[in-house]
Parts: sequence; C-alpha cells; structure tokens
Amino acid sequence: MTADDPKDAHIESQDRRGRLQANVAGGLPAARLGFWIAVIATGVLAGLGADAMMAILRFVQHGAFSYHSGSYSAAVSRHSDLRRLVVLAAGGAITGPCLWALRRSRGGTGGEPTEVVWTRSGILSLPRTLATGAVSEVSVGLGASIGREAAPQRLGAAVGYSVAGLAKLSPSQRRLLVACGAGAGLGAVYNVPFAGALFAAELYLDDLSLEFVVAALAASALATATSWVYLPRGPVYRIALPASASGSVVAFALLAGPIFGLFSAGYVRLVAWASDHRPKGRALLVEPLVVFLLLGVLAFRYPLLLGNGVDLASWAFSANRGIAMLVALGLLKPLVTAACLRSGATGGLFTPTLSTGAVLGALAGQAWLAIWPGHASPAFAVIGAGAVLAGAIEAPATAVAMTLELTRGLGVAVGVVLAATGATLVSRRIEPRSIYSARLAQIEPTEVSRPHKS
Repeated sequence: MTADDPKDAHIESQDRRGRLQANVAGGLPAARLGFWIAVIATGVLAGLGADAMMAILRFVQHGAFSYHSGSYSAAVSRHSDLRRLVVLAAGGAITGPCLWALRRSRGGTGGEPTEVVWTRSGILSLPRTLATGAVSEVSVGLGASIGREAAPQRLGAAVGYSVAGLAKLSPSQRRLLVACGAGAGLGAVYNVPFAGALFAAELYLDDLSLEFVVAALAASALATATSWVYLPRGPVYRIALPASASGSVVAFALLAGPIFGLFSAGYVRLVAWASDHRPKGRALLVEPLVVFLLLGVLAFRYPLLLGNGVDLASWAFSANRGIAMLVALGLLKPLVTAACLRSGATGGLFTPTLSTGAVLGALAGQAWLAIWPGHASPAFAVIGAGAVLAGAIEAPATAVAMTLELTRGLGVAVGVVLAATGATLVSRRIEPRSIYSARLAQIEPTEVSRPHKS
C-alpha cells in the first residue's frame, strides 16, 4: 500500500484513526489515568520549554541590537548599516558550523516530529532537539528571516515523546502525545491555546474527533498558562478592527481568497525547492554566512525583513501604507525566507507566512478601495494573513483560529473564514503539499523519510 493511490491512502488514514482512537479511548481506567497525567505533564513542560526558547531569543536580540522594548525592527533601525551587516554575518557564522556539527554527530538534530506522527517511524531526542532549538533561536535573534515558533513546537513534541516513553504508553498514544506537545509549544509561544490545539489535531493528526481534540486542548491550554511565567498574556497584535465586517470586506474576501490561494501554492513550491536544495556536507559551513550577509545588505533599506515577521505583520495591519513599500516587502519576505531555508538554517514558517499574507492583503485592499471606495482598514491585511496561511499550511481551521486569536479580530471573522476557504480550495487543487510536508524531504537526509501524508 502506498500513498500514491488515493483510495489506499484514504483506507490507511481511516485505519490509522481507528487504531489511535482505540488506544486512546479504550483500555483499563488505570491506563487512561496514566495517559491524562502524561498529557498534563506534556502541557506544563512544553510551556516551560517555550519560555526557555524565548528567553534565548530575547537575550540574543538584546545583545545584537540593544532590543529591550517596542519593536525589534525599530531597534535594528537605530543602529548603523555596518552594525546590521556585522550582526547578520555573526548569525551566518554561528548557524552553519553549529548545525554542521549537530548533523555529523550521532543522533543528528533530534528527529522530526511530523515524521514520527505521519510515518510511524523515527525517534525524537530531547537533548538534541533542545540544542537545535537554541541554534534556531540564535539565528532568528540575529536577524534570520525564519519563524521563532519552530523551536518551541519541536521541543514540545520531543517532550511528549519522552513523557510517553516514561509512562510506557502505546505507540499510538505516543504519537498523539507528540502531536499534542507540538501544538502546545506553538500555542504557548504565541498565546493562542485554541489554535495550538487545532494545529495538533488538524495538521499533525488530520483528525478533529473528540478524543484527539480534548487531549490537544488540555495540553495547549496548560502550556499557554504555564508560559505566562515569562511570556506576556496579551495578544501578539493590538490593532483596531471594525466590530463587524462590511459588505465591502465580505466581497473582498470572496474574490481575493482564491487569488491568495494561488500565491500560497507558489509559496509552498518555493519552500519545497529550498528544502530540496539545502547544503550537504561542508557547504553548510559557508552558505548560511553568504545568505545572511545578503540579507544584511537588504536590511539597509528594509529592516522589516529581519526576524520572523511579527513586526512586518504589525506594520501591514496599520492602515495607509505606501504601495511601493508593500510591493517590495510582499515580494522580498518570501524570497529571503526561502533563501534562509535554502542556506540550511532551521526555523519555522508560520509567522513569515502570516506576515507575507498580511502585506499582500494590505496591498490588495489598496486596489480594492479603488473599485469599492471606502476607508482604509486593517481588515484587508488580516484577511490576507489568514487566507495565505490557510492555503500554505492546508489546515484552514487552524489558520482561521490562529489569525483571530493573534489579532482578536472576531469582527472580521466572516471575511477571514471566506477567504481562507477559497484560498485552501485553490491552493490544494494546484499543490497538494503544505509548507510542512514540502520541507520534510531533505531537512535531515539521514533521518527523515517522506511522509505518507502529502
């Protein structure tokens, strides 16, 4: 049976779900109690792991650009072009050798969580994952255009894997705990417990059944609450959105969603190309340095390109941005993110994707106002962010929840849902992979096999 046959793949998926449900929901009461204790432990430890990764990130940002408060890009802008270039060079000089050493050593970079869940193979090493996560956060802190969420997500998954081993859970329960840990790490780092749970159930497990969702919700909520020891409790983006979507916004969402889906499909293919051409051997010692230097040069003019994209999204969510700058950043952000991945750097894609969608949404909103005159609104950027994210991860419920939790944008929920639906349908039709499955081919050539899930 192979994943190339849609019928066989569907049968295999149904069979997998049945076995998982039987192992999670069934069994003796004592076994069920042990599983839920493991879920609680995974959630708490994933939250602490998110705090640790963000502490590393913040420490590096402070040292690199004296970043203490406000936006990271504003701190970058206060320094000279030479300082930016030196910091990015340091990022490349650190990233390449550290990852090269990890990949050459026994155990590699710690394993891939999606491989464990999707292919029922592979292992996750907590110490190796912690080391790789630290390197990733150092890279982001020094300006790499990749997401900060990958390290907490992978660390949460590795925690779930280790806790399941200590609790002697079944293989199916272990895979479920890996997914719950990954979602918990994501939920904690962005203060989005509901989106974190959906991320685990929809993207990792491809199943929104009661048993999976309850476990994922528990782990994500506990991780998020635990992360408040260090991380802020408020939303990541504080923007003024309308109380409800106007007719103009709804029409925009309906028409623009499929267009955003076209972009998402192209973006997934760009990510796949970057992943398939990552450096091997000693080339990893050099390529991050070259790419980070080029990024440093671009940062002379576009400091918003540096980092994971939180500041870029915040900028796009503000109304009345110049069209020329929107075009430049909308084109450059996905390109520099793909370049960082191509160089061998490790990191996430969630926020780079969302921020690119926000820029494209703001740009499309400017054009829409010429057709349907009205007031400039951040609603267009929020809709673009949710739509591009949905098309790229091919998990529309997760994308919608993530966008609405990050922005507290319930007033434009209808627009986000409509655009995300259109984007997902179009993107899936053109490119069946997501940014996650597209990356798996060559993240760690000696450790990772291509998933059954495409």
